[in-house]
Amino acid sequence: MQPSSSKTGWFPIVLRLDGERVLVIGGGNVAANKVQLLVPTGARVEVLSPALSPELQTLAEDGVITHVQIDVTEADVTARLPGCRLVYIATNDNALNRSLAAVCQAANVPVCAVDDPGVSSFITPALTTRGEVQVAVSTGGAAPVLARRLRAKIEEILPAGLHKLADFMQTMRLPLRAKLPNPSDRRQVWERFLDGRGSHLALSGDTAGAERELDRLLNDHSLQGEVWLVGAGPGDPNLLTLAALRLMQDADTVLYDNLIGPDILNYVRRDAERIFVGKRRNRHTLPQEGINDELVRRAKAGERVLRLKGGDPFIFGRGGEEMEALMEAGIPFRIVPGISAANGCAAYAGIPLTHRDCAQACLFITGHARADGTLELAWETIALRRQTVVIYMGLNMLPFLCTQLKTHGLPGTWPAALVERGTTPQQRVFTGTLDTLPDLATQHDVVSPTLVIIGEVVNHRVQPTQEVQ
Repeated sequence: MQPSSSKTGWFPIVLRLDGERVLVIGGGNVAANKVQLLVPTGARVEVLSPALSPELQTLAEDGVITHVQIDVTEADVTARLPGCRLVYIATNDNALNRSLAAVCQAANVPVCAVDDPGVSSFITPALTTRGEVQVAVSTGGAAPVLARRLRAKIEEILPAGLHKLADFMQTMRLPLRAKLPNPSDRRQVWERFLDGRGSHLALSGDTAGAERELDRLLNDHSLQGEVWLVGAGPGDPNLLTLAALRLMQDADTVLYDNLIGPDILNYVRRDAERIFVGKRRNRHTLPQEGINDELVRRAKAGERVLRLKGGDPFIFGRGGEEMEALMEAGIPFRIVPGISAANGCAAYAGIPLTHRDCAQACLFITGHARADGTLELAWETIALRRQTVVIYMGLNMLPFLCTQLKTHGLPGTWPAALVERGTTPQQRVFTGTLDTLPDLATQHDVVSPTLVIIGEVVNHRVQPTQEVQ
């Protein structure tokens, strides 16, 4: 696996603080915010400050925290670091904060100088908490306001009873392990529990009902895998559908194509097995029959298999062949359409596929030649005016395609365009005519994947704001 090109410098972890000593230096509202995060963990919190805010004073009087009333010096901190798990520094003196942070760093004790990540060895993410469930958002200290905004959105999404679901799953974890020693079997049962009515019962606090549903799943020996034929869109991860995102997070195995880039694969759940089955020119990693067999084999073994395809699975994606193979084998399957390359690439290029002034129809065709190099198409229905023709996989046959369209009635001045790597940051758009398009492709070293758009709609192109040149 290649290392990521982006480098944050921060690595998120979750610390066990129950019974550990934690120092908080400062007695104001900022320090109080950190104390409020620490107290529920069971940490032994010591606050070093000459005075306390009313909130901290109440906690000290109730014995929740220990107040050490001093004007803090480097010597004071040094004396209290042995046995300390971590330190928060939140005084209103930036110079003091930095000097105290240096003392902690020298003693190799994790320290956070609030709002000063440059001298900190850890930072606190924006937290959303539902009991044992915690969701953390961090920007590496670069944009705390953005982190808080994202946390607010997460707060809206997470159900209030999520802690009840987590508590139930924790309670049943050991009993389920005793009944199902195989981790893969347990994971499948939990996945089906979460996808079904069991999760709703647990969220509502109906523990008895949730336990009955879990027992039902354990005793249902007919449970088997299934296959999901999912379109991932033309390249921009923002064009993934909500259904596609959910299945990408649920799949045990992902079989993906050449057009599925790393930005999209990042949305696949981390522990899913990923299998590249893409087809490049003159080189097929796995022939289509082999892909069909692999889908069937894995589903029969109980796996939930995601067949992830660029664009839409039923538009030149051979999803129909895979669907027929699954039906013949009796494998349950689902289909999730995706934004096709034609729709997505044309939109990002600012080219309407239809227009009432010049195109009342839109035709999708493939320019992929047969093994013997021939390409037989119904040219008399393609070389027509008042329609748009979108050609998939047509780059290698571009001179032949343009010649045939002119031979069958379209003028050499007929508008045409190339959209290379559409919807991605590397997108390039070239407009011309049937006469000039092949030379444009050669001149600019256009590479696959490239979509060819032919028709007067090209003249209506307006560069959209989202296009990246």
